[in-house]
Amino acid sequence: MEPTTTTTTTTSSFPSTPRWNIDRPFLTGRFHQEAKVTSRFAEAKGFSVDSFSAGPDKAIGCFDAVVQELIVIDDLLSAMVGIEGRYILIKRVRGKEDNVTFQVDPSMDLALQELAKKIFPLCESFIMINQFVESRSQFKNGLVNHAFAAALRALLLDYQAMVAQLEHQFQLGRLSMQGLWFYCQPMMGSMQALSTVIQKASTNNFAGSAVLNLLQSQAKAMAGDNAVRSLLEKMTQCASNAYLGILERWVYEGVIDDPYGEFFIAENKSLQKESLTLDYDAKFWRQRYSLKDGIPSFLANIAGKILTTGKYLNVMRECGHHVQVPVSENSKLMIFGSNHHYLECIKAAYDFASSELLNLIKEKYDLIGKLRSIKHYLLLDQGDFLVHFMDISRDELTKKIDEISVEKLQSLLDLALRTTAAAADPCNEDLTCCVERSSLLKRLGALKDLEVSRTFSDGNDLEEPVSVTGLETFSLSYKVQWPLSIVISRKALTKYQLIFRFLFHCKHVDRQLCGAWQVHQGVRALKMRGTAISRSSLLCRSMLKFINSLLHYLTFEASLTLTSTTNFVLNAKDIVYTASYMPFVFISLFLVIGFFFVSSQGPWLKVEITLRQVVC
Repeated sequence: MEPTTTTTTTTSSFPSTPRWNIDRPFLTGRFHQEAKVTSRFAEAKGFSVDSFSAGPDKAIGCFDAVVQELIVIDDLLSAMVGIEGRYILIKRVRGKEDNVTFQVDPSMDLALQELAKKIFPLCESFIMINQFVESRSQFKNGLVNHAFAAALRALLLDYQAMVAQLEHQFQLGRLSMQGLWFYCQPMMGSMQALSTVIQKASTNNFAGSAVLNLLQSQAKAMAGDNAVRSLLEKMTQCASNAYLGILERWVYEGVIDDPYGEFFIAENKSLQKESLTLDYDAKFWRQRYSLKDGIPSFLANIAGKILTTGKYLNVMRECGHHVQVPVSENSKLMIFGSNHHYLECIKAAYDFASSELLNLIKEKYDLIGKLRSIKHYLLLDQGDFLVHFMDISRDELTKKIDEISVEKLQSLLDLALRTTAAAADPCNEDLTCCVERSSLLKRLGALKDLEVSRTFSDGNDLEEPVSVTGLETFSLSYKVQWPLSIVISRKALTKYQLIFRFLFHCKHVDRQLCGAWQVHQGVRALKMRGTAISRSSLLCRSMLKFINSLLHYLTFEASLTLTSTTNFVLNAKDIVYTASYMPFVFISLFLVIGFFFVSSQGPWLKVEITLRQVVC
């Protein structure tokens, strides 16, 4: 199944974030960037700048090493939550608004500088994560980013609690520079790994499944660090909860609840189910619901089954048969992990939806009865009605295409059905007749072009016979309603019609040869051995024997093979399996037909080759 291009949702469909939530800096995590602006505003109002920002009165190198350590620890505790200190400043990287660096007073003790620089990556990671949480909490970024930001916000609360505990120890005089570095080390790896993920997500503007794939790949890359790997797996789990909620509604109810366009299944509402019975190349089943790009890696191997499960549920809902996959606590899809329990839940939902739909179309819509009816009429399994029809419609069928009355042929067909064994078939009212506008060979050429998507084809270069009559263009059709049109689509029915037109023509040739044989029987008393009449009689007998053997094989022996194949397909538990294997029924019969003409010359050989190309 071919993935389609991801459809983007316009931002106008999302709720907008109030401007005051962005313009007022103390409502965000970027208030430290506005400190200087606030100070200038205070000066303009006549307030003291020192009341807002103390600022360094003199270089830190003027103090003793012990005093410097206390000042640096105080500044570092502020820097760890994104606030500038007196001697540790936050600077924006030019050209990269989301990146910051920390600068220290160059007069600071070198040992203290080195320890401070070791802690700076943790401070930078906090600012980056905090900014990501603020930006990704907006509506337009989707449910996965919202869930990921919420998990990061909870992590930052734990981080800030740790900083508060360190500050408490500092106030008690129990925290040294080495002690601060010791307590920060366990968080360094985790915060840096998260900042790496956030930087990639922000740079590429990831959303939905792209965020989940990024988290999973990063967790695999950190397999050597159990603590970091566990943290990233927990983040993946939290971020995927919203995504799995969308997935759960799809596989259990057949509903796409995806307000931000993050799900990997797209719906094309312009395609209607009625096209299945009208269009030979109908795209309803393939493209009404289709796969998009960006499938989560943990669902890549089962994406097709997920798509099909929801399709089954949608078909049943459109039939008025409201069904929902039984859900229990163990079948919730809100958790995925190494035990692959979610895969078992998806497979169980698939099996349930498939069996329910197959039972529905078998029992309520009588799929087997329809297929048997098609076999009786289009494959001439019970062809007595056709003999009667050909007798009473002989005059009409010998006319040219433009002179034929389809209404008259339909009334004659109804008469033939009512006066033969076909009257006992409750589905005979679905049988209709039609007159094609081209010969069988021309029709096959057109279908071959459609199958291989060619602009030019040898089949279309074939010349039509000078006078095409109803005998070459007559065909039967069959009315198929939803949801049976999923299995017996316009494409499948067209292939049945191709078989019928060939068998109908063979039947006509058989009748013509029978008439010629009767004429020859009338001149047998003349005893003209060795003459042209006797030779033509022998040829007529050979041709009649051949055509009778061919019709017997196609309508009886090959029909038995088709019956066993059809029964095998219908005993499957999968409706798509049933629909996809129906073409093999056509292939088997076409190969039988082709066997008898493979050594022929002229149009029949072209018919046989084209039949194989169209069906296969």
